[in-house]
Amino acid sequence: MLGQVQSVMHTITVLDILDILVVAYFLNKLYQILKNTRAASLVKGLLVLLAFMLVSKWLNLYVINWLLEKFMTMTMIALPVVFQPELRRALEQIGRGKLFRKSTIYNEAQVETMLESIATAADDLSRHRIGALIVLERETGLSDYIETGIQIDALITAELFENIFIPNTPLHDGAVIIRGDRILAAGCLLPLTEARNLSQELGTRHRAAIGLSEQTDALVLVVSEETGTISLARGGGIQRYLTHHDVKDLLRPVMTQPMLNWKDSLLLRLRGGEVPGKDTKEGPKDAKK
Repeated sequence: MLGQVQSVMHTITVLDILDILVVAYFLNKLYQILKNTRAASLVKGLLVLLAFMLVSKWLNLYVINWLLEKFMTMTMIALPVVFQPELRRALEQIGRGKLFRKSTIYNEAQVETMLESIATAADDLSRHRIGALIVLERETGLSDYIETGIQIDALITAELFENIFIPNTPLHDGAVIIRGDRILAAGCLLPLTEARNLSQELGTRHRAAIGLSEQTDALVLVVSEETGTISLARGGGIQRYLTHHDVKDLLRPVMTQPMLNWKDSLLLRLRGGEVPGKDTKEGPKDAKK
């Protein structure tokens, strides 16, 4: 065995190593592109099916293996159709050179500035009874929802939030989506929750916030148009009657997560990536919008 390994090692050249590194680099970039879309879940499903197919072949389960092979063949044919938006986005990113950009890590001062801007905007909108939906992207990418809105790509400021959500403006009824320190888009459409055990007094904004939090790990800040109540939807639940400090405390782990060391990041993942707090499906009366 050792002799075989040594003989293989002698056949490896510098070009072979370069070839492997280039392929590994682009596979990593492909993963980064896919993880910003719902296609990541589909890829995981395909990998699970592939694993089952290999196990069934190893165990000589002929019928199961035959069915899985046929299904995988049909899936490979359908992949270009299923992943059409992701493939288009990947080609666009290659053309714009986005594959070679590095992710940004924010220091504490930048994080506090962003948190203060979001909390201040929520307070001002609440005081003036202006409805708002503010989405903070986490590990599950929201590119599919970003494409439904108007691209902005601007720094987070309280003034910009207030201008976006002014009533009777084109972007007023949609959601703002934040990635990192950027407001990527406004006027975005979110999926409504299909839960039937919610209070009838929760309106479209709250149901859209809960709906997105059911399908992704995003945090969605909601300002009620009728009562001015500030709420936060996450994991299919909703917390209401939040204060300025509550908003900052609940959102801080999301903003600071890129700066966590590997131990803290592992602990956060083991806890499900959630921030402290109690989620409720229902609560006291709130706005219909």
